[in-house]
Amino acid sequence: MHEMALTQGIVDICEQNAGGHPITTVVVSIGALSGVVPEALEFCFEACSAGTLLEGARLRIELVPGRACCQECQSEQPMERLFDPCSQCGSFLMQIISGQDMRVREIEVED
Repeated sequence: MHEMALTQGIVDICEQNAGGHPITTVVVSIGALSGVVPEALEFCFEACSAGTLLEGARLRIELVPGRACCQECQSEQPMERLFDPCSQCGSFLMQIISGQDMRVREIEVED
């Protein structure tokens, strides 16, 4: 389960940027094409945050839809899965524009 390692990375990033203040909320964006399972990340969050500045913090996940541009017909379109063909011409030469990333977008800390 790589979500455990990803969640530990989220905790580390947040602690490095919280200035020693307890963290109340963490906002993470997850791309639909990233391969990250949001439910697994939520499951791991409580365990990874125990005993840290994030203990008891709320994890808020924002899903980012996938988008791609066909290299054959130049059509830009939504993409639900990696390696889906172009919905216009059927080509598999798709360049992904968005939806592969996972980012810590925001942290809220107590004063």
